[in-house]
Parts: sequence; structure tokens; C-alpha cells
Amino acid sequence: MDFYVNAFTQVMAFGPLTAMLGATLLGVFIGALPGLNPVMAIALLLPLTYSMDPLVALAMVAGIYNGSMYGGAIPAILLRIPGTPASIATTFDGFPMADRGEASKALKIACWSSAIGGIASAIALMTMGPILARLTLFFGPAEYFWIAIFGMASVGVMVGSDPIKGIMAAVLGLLIGTMGIDNLSGQARFTFGQTWLLGGLDLIVVLVGLYALPPVLQLAEKRDLMGLSAAQLKLADAPFAKGELRGLFPTWLRASGIGVGILPGAGGNIAAFLSYNAVKNASDDPDSFGKGNPQGVLLVPAILILMCVGVYVINGRMVDLWVMLGAGLTGYFLEKVNVPLAPIILGMILGPMAEQSIRRALLISRGDPTELFTRPLSAVLAVLTLLIVIWPLIRVLRRRRSTDIPPTT
Repeated sequence: MDFYVNAFTQVMAFGPLTAMLGATLLGVFIGALPGLNPVMAIALLLPLTYSMDPLVALAMVAGIYNGSMYGGAIPAILLRIPGTPASIATTFDGFPMADRGEASKALKIACWSSAIGGIASAIALMTMGPILARLTLFFGPAEYFWIAIFGMASVGVMVGSDPIKGIMAAVLGLLIGTMGIDNLSGQARFTFGQTWLLGGLDLIVVLVGLYALPPVLQLAEKRDLMGLSAAQLKLADAPFAKGELRGLFPTWLRASGIGVGILPGAGGNIAAFLSYNAVKNASDDPDSFGKGNPQGVLLVPAILILMCVGVYVINGRMVDLWVMLGAGLTGYFLEKVNVPLAPIILGMILGPMAEQSIRRALLISRGDPTELFTRPLSAVLAVLTLLIVIWPLIRVLRRRRSTDIPPTT
């Protein structure tokens, strides 16, 4: 116990505390810019830490990471443009809340959730770090493959109203993720003779195109654009109802228990979607998730300029603007037919992880596919993946059966 008290007093000293607060504010600003993620934020800060005291340097790194994770939720809520891949799940309900005039409440919930999640993670790391580190040794390529498949399957069937369309979207993202140089064989795949495709499509470019451009195109379809009142742009303070904030604690506890972040290669991008699905499944009203009353965004010129500038700055290539445009048009037409966009992005994130893991597992087992099912953890993950796919179909059949039963008089 004395160890924790001593560590707390050192962190609360003026130097580390000031460095942490300043880095957190900088991280919020960086995370709010589409194209910059927490890893890039740490990379920008790292050269400044070489001459610092180790405790101050660690405090700055922790502050800028957590700040950028929250900062990604700001454009996700206000503009439906995820600042980071992990904030995609925030767009599901945050953007509809902003359209209903509850942007302030959504930002407060995101801030509280980020703070409580960070505190829970820190406590888990301090108290169970050695145990969790030993548990990760049981995860091999087969387990990582099933984690990736489980993540894609869970988001594919839970996001949107049609599980089949969600799975198709995840497969599309997986195929897009295979473009470029194969990391194991060095072969070029789906490059069509274009050298700029050797590195694959940039995730952030596709992310901005899929999520930022469709709302702009949908807004252009509306004839009553000038009739929208300026009051819709105001971030009016939306106070919490009595007991509303207290009712969020079970959600925070449930999401904090996912524990995916301890696994190497599986970070906030996967944990955000798994937490969203876990909370949605545990809710008494899962159909209310992701629904709102969109009325459009009036900052179309500013959004287009920010999109173009942000995408161009990532790699300094004009071709990325065309990729963004193609992704935006694709997302626009997919939303017309009610195909969710989140599984596409998650497929791009988890597709390479799944491919590399299954190929490594087969190399280790010398081509024996039973390696994917015979290990205890891989077998459990395979069963969970099967259940996550079957359960929504069972719910659909139950609803249809209940509607077919005539009411009794």
C-alpha cells in the first residue's frame, strides 16, 4: 500500500501534474483533427521527452495519449467525422444526439466516459498487470485470428438492421485491406500496376471519405437548406435529467471490463466496437441505439475544405483526394441501401491482422488447419464467434414468430 501512496504523491507533484495537464490539452486538439491519431501524437511529443525527467516524460506521454483518444470524439459527435478510428462507434449515437440539440450532453458523456475508462484501465494495470501479462502469453496466432474474426463478426451483425448487409460490409473492408504488398510473401496484390497502391489504401483517407462526405451529399439533396434556422448550430447546454448520469455507471463498468487493450495489436479500435456491442446487447432497448433525427450540417464549405486539407496533409499526395471522393460516393450509395459503414472500416483494420495471424498459425502447424480449433482459447473464441453470428438471426426469427401469432381475445 505504501508503494501506491508514494507513487501517487510523486505523480501529483507540480512538474508531472503540469506536464500531464498541458499534454492532455494538446492531445485533445490533435485527436480532434482527422488524420492524426494517438500514436502520431506520441511520435510528435517523443523528441521533446529525451531531456526531461523520466516521470515528467511519462506523464506527458500518458496525457497526450488519453487526450487524443477523447479528442477524436469531438468531430465524431459534431460532424460525424471520427477523429480517430476508435471514435467511429461514437458517431452511432453521438451525431444523432447533436442533431437533436444535445451536442453538449454528448460531449460531456464522452468526456466522462474517457476519464472513467482511463481510471479503470490504470487501476487494472496497477493491480492486475503481472497476471494479465502472463495471460497474454496464451494468445498465439490462432487466438489473434479468432479475435479479429470475432470483432468483424460482432460489428457486422450488430450495427444496422440487417446482419447480412453488415457481414457483407465487413467482407468488403477485409478485401480493401488486402491491397498492397503482402507482408509475408512480398507479392503485390490488387495494385493494378499503380505504385501508389503498393502501401494499400490509407485508413484515415477512407475513413474521412466514408463518414464525412455522405452527410454533405445528403444535405445537398434537401430543398429546404436555407430554411434551417441558425439555432440548430448552437451548442446549447443540455443538462442531465435526474438520475441519468447515475444510470451510466453500469455501462461504464461493463465497457471497462472488455479488457482487449492488454493484447498486443488489439487496442482501442477493437475495444470501442466490442464495448458498444456489449452495452447494446445488455440494454433493455437495443433498437434505440444509433437512432436520431438528422437535420443536416450547415457548415458544408468549411467541412469540404477541412476534409481536403486534412487528407492531403497525411501523405502529401493528390491521389488521396480522389480516394476520399471515391470512398465518399461509395458510402453515400451504401447508406442509400441501408448498408452500415462501420464494418468496412473495422474490416480494413482487422483484415490484415486476421490474414497474418492465420498464415502464421498455418506455418507453425505446417499447414494443419485443426490448429485453429484444437487450442483451448482458440476453440472458445471460435464458439463465441459462431454465437455472435447466430444470436441476431435467432432474435429476428423470434420477432417474426411473435408477430405471426394472432392476438388472443
